Amino acid sequence: MRDFLKRLPKAELHLHIEGSLEPELMFALAERNGVALPYASVEEVRAAYDFQDLQSFLDLYYQGMGVLRTAEDFHDLAMDYFRRAHAEGVVHVEMHFDPQAHLVRGIELPVVMEGLSLARRHAERELGLSTALIMAFLRDRDAAEAMALLEQAAPYWEMLDAVGLDSAERGHPPSKFVEVFERAARLGIPRVAHAGEEGPPEYIREALDLLDVCRIDHGVRCLEDPELVTRLRDEGMVLTVCPLSNVRLRVVERLADHPLPQLLEAGLRVTLNSDDPAYFGGGLLTNYLACHEAFGWSEEIFIQLAGTAIESAFVSDRRRLALRRQLADSV
Repeated sequence: MRDFLKRLPKAELHLHIEGSLEPELMFALAERNGVALPYASVEEVRAAYDFQDLQSFLDLYYQGMGVLRTAEDFHDLAMDYFRRAHAEGVVHVEMHFDPQAHLVRGIELPVVMEGLSLARRHAERELGLSTALIMAFLRDRDAAEAMALLEQAAPYWEMLDAVGLDSAERGHPPSKFVEVFERAARLGIPRVAHAGEEGPPEYIREALDLLDVCRIDHGVRCLEDPELVTRLRDEGMVLTVCPLSNVRLRVVERLADHPLPQLLEAGLRVTLNSDDPAYFGGGLLTNYLACHEAFGWSEEIFIQLAGTAIESAFVSDRRRLALRRQLADSV
């Protein structure tokens, strides 16, 4: 099964590029930029990855990205992940990035965009890997700041495949960002949002009704609301589920307890993703393998999951057709 899952062409729709920062690269960039880390070794960093909830992870996540200072750093960060993903049979990556977390520490948007854009070009040329870019707003910061970011990003609107909503969910409902998402809609930019990870099913409803999203990131708590499940199924709404992330952040205690089988049995369109692979135990292949071990899924289910991701990806019609053919040829 490992060989099959590695060979299977996989598209990743829910990946935070800052969350792909491995401890080894963190230390290398810290040395390059003269940044002092509160850890003495790679092992000490990994030991800190015992998260109690989403907030305890975010504290370390924002601390770690402090080593990212230059366009070269963002390029190296993205390419480091792209190469690992490519080696695992990933053919398309959609990366969220968090400009506000960089702006507040003095790293301007052009620096981030230059580095990530160069990495995207290199990934396509060197690896044959297609990518998409999702600019995420931090929901635990002011909506006015998010709107300012969207306007500041005007030179890059054509480069954005979507805008998203991430960070600490509790107490920060999607309704807080209605005007920002309405502005993005007028600009013709697709919208996605984290909802129903730690937040209640109502947050999923708000994301659908008020933000007019085309995908729900996570969404696992929808099962608490049968009417919502029916709606998600009838509308063909995609959930970008992150199994190992949900375990590491204590959304579920064990992967065997994860609602993924119930989501599939309910007829929902589900994809598997790694979220923040450096912090949550591995990339997309590791998540696929973990699900096989936990649920005993057949090859057919994984083909279905991979196909759903390809059909839901922000890619051109030509690229989607190529990925469909690649999936068909692999099985």
